[in-house]
Amino acid sequence: MQTTSQLRQDHANMARLLHVLSLKQRSLVEGQRPNFRLVREVIDYILDYMEEFMIPLETLCGDRMVEQDAQAAGLVNRLARDYTELRQRLSLVSEDLDSILNDVVIPIDRFADRLRDYIEAHRAYLRIEREEFFPLIEQRLSEAEYHQLCDALLSDAEGRLSELKHEYPQLYREFREAPEAA
Repeated sequence: MQTTSQLRQDHANMARLLHVLSLKQRSLVEGQRPNFRLVREVIDYILDYMEEFMIPLETLCGDRMVEQDAQAAGLVNRLARDYTELRQRLSLVSEDLDSILNDVVIPIDRFADRLRDYIEAHRAYLRIEREEFFPLIEQRLSEAEYHQLCDALLSDAEGRLSELKHEYPQLYREFREAPEAA
């Protein structure tokens, strides 16, 4: 069934972006100075994409599943809580990054730790969705229902990648070189 194929592709792309961030985080730990502007671009892209497409679609799917089966509420609510925590972690990273880019002195190991914690939390979030949420979507929603929800958002993931390529060429280059994560 193709129902979650777009979400699965989006997750693969997100995993690749997280890989790019992990390389930058590793270089920090090794005492190197990564391109902080590139890190900013990755974080901005993740924030925009999650807020504009992934989370709204997953929320619509979750709401529809809960309407059909109240037992789905536990997983949907857990993912909502996890997302709130993930978003808070990313906000801390973003604030630290703003400080760095504005030449405000902050402990670089704090930034590296926050970045690592965010990456690990985001990977765990993706894993829960892949292993628990997507199978539930495939069980509960028909292909037509899922596509109706996607169309309601009027969003195009391929278009976002095209924007990435043109607006952030260095990021796009690293994204394309990153291995696809499982």
